[in-house]
Amino acid sequence: MKLNESGLTAIELILGIAITALIATAATMTIFQIISSSQRTSNWTMAIRQAQSVGYWVSQDVITAQSITIGDVPETAEVEFITVQWKDWETGDTHDIRYVWLDSIDSLKKIRRDQLSRDRNGVEINNKTTLVADNIYSASFLWQDDAWRLSVEARSGTKSVTREYEINQRL
Repeated sequence: MKLNESGLTAIELILGIAITALIATAATMTIFQIISSSQRTSNWTMAIRQAQSVGYWVSQDVITAQSITIGDVPETAEVEFITVQWKDWETGDTHDIRYVWLDSIDSLKKIRRDQLSRDRNGVEINNKTTLVADNIYSASFLWQDDAWRLSVEARSGTKSVTREYEINQRL
């Protein structure tokens, strides 16, 4: 190129395109990694929340329970996971809580909490249903070493989380 001429040589143009392509590739890879990491974190967080929700609700009810039945109650149409009952000594109200397995997607299950409360005369005063968790792969509840042991495995996407709880009833 002569001194008075303006413009780019072929080598300068190729180098400019190559540098731009490298920067674009790096930016694309960074964005992809951020999105991928965000999805994994979201799945992990969802699985943890599901397992913790089951642990919270079951623990609260088992602590006050006077009677605990593990597994299905044949007299009901649904499949129970745990059934707990207690009587309020001050009011005479009785409380029946059933944790019911429900089908969900991808061979996972949902756990629903059905609460039925009656006054001392047997009149229904509360009938409430709460979805405790979905995306539950497995759960077990058993008496071991003088305490109740609850183990819950929840899944979301490719992430799986297992939480274990030791629950001691009030005396």
